[in-house]
Amino acid sequence: MNNVTFPQYENCTLCPRNCGIKRNQGQKGFCKETNELKIAWAGLHFGEEPPIAHKNGSGTIFITGCNLHCAFCQNYQISQNSMGAVVSSDDFSEICLKLQDIGAENINIVSGSHAISGIAQYIKTAKMNGLTIPVCWNCSAYESVEALELLDGIVDIWLPDLKTLNPIISDALFDAKDYPGVAKKAIRWMIDHSTSRFDGDKMLGGVIVRHLALPGRMNDTELVLDWFSKHGKHAYLSLMSQYTPVPFTGDDLKKREKALSAFSNRFINESEFKVLQTMLDDFGIENGFYQELSQDTEWLPDFAKTQPFSNKLAKAVWHWQNGFVEE
Repeated sequence: MNNVTFPQYENCTLCPRNCGIKRNQGQKGFCKETNELKIAWAGLHFGEEPPIAHKNGSGTIFITGCNLHCAFCQNYQISQNSMGAVVSSDDFSEICLKLQDIGAENINIVSGSHAISGIAQYIKTAKMNGLTIPVCWNCSAYESVEALELLDGIVDIWLPDLKTLNPIISDALFDAKDYPGVAKKAIRWMIDHSTSRFDGDKMLGGVIVRHLALPGRMNDTELVLDWFSKHGKHAYLSLMSQYTPVPFTGDDLKKREKALSAFSNRFINESEFKVLQTMLDDFGIENGFYQELSQDTEWLPDFAKTQPFSNKLAKAVWHWQNGFVEE
């Protein structure tokens, strides 16, 4: 174990789970992580929203662990099964600077909500060592305002999910009945603490709220879009139709079978896609993006591989088993 400790990890109350465990002493709570920061993969990702990926790709860093554990998570290997390797502050800084050197448009921290204390400190170190490109916080929005304040002035672009505003669904899929209230409060904070800034059509600062439409739950998407139309006027919307059923097997399937029955675990169909487009018009939402309908499995990664994604979606720079990847 490293000797870096963080006050928020002592009797941990960093996230809304409030596990109260001693992460500084090596204990693990819901997120399955101690005070050490683990990451699984880093590289250029070309599948993010156009202002984020832009021309050269977003410099994504996938953090191991998660405080939400969505039943359908396509990144379950790292978010729930602890796949990843411990990195020091210097390691993290070196990865950020490598991404910057090869042209990444930003540093995109994926699912770091449970590790904000460590990540905030590590980003500061990277900036002291020469990191100048924007930092993007790519998260579930299951975060307390107190935790987000640790990132104030460090993060430039906020990329939160607004997964659902239905507490019955959030209870079934995330074991977090309080998700809707927590996420709304977190996203309002992000909007209030950021300013939209662009260099041409490349985003340098601001908020993009993501919503992944779940098959058979169009009414839940309607709730989200209604809320965004009222509270997201200084943000952008990213409406995603890429839901892809993960082919879970064995214990991974057994422990989430009941949760997955809370919605239709299949691709979005054409009639649902048309409903989504109509909703955007009905709520007058023009500041944002939506995905074209895609019914294939190219979005499903395998983090056991050095290149977890298709080659057209990403370029590997660092992998948890192999370190830096030779070009």
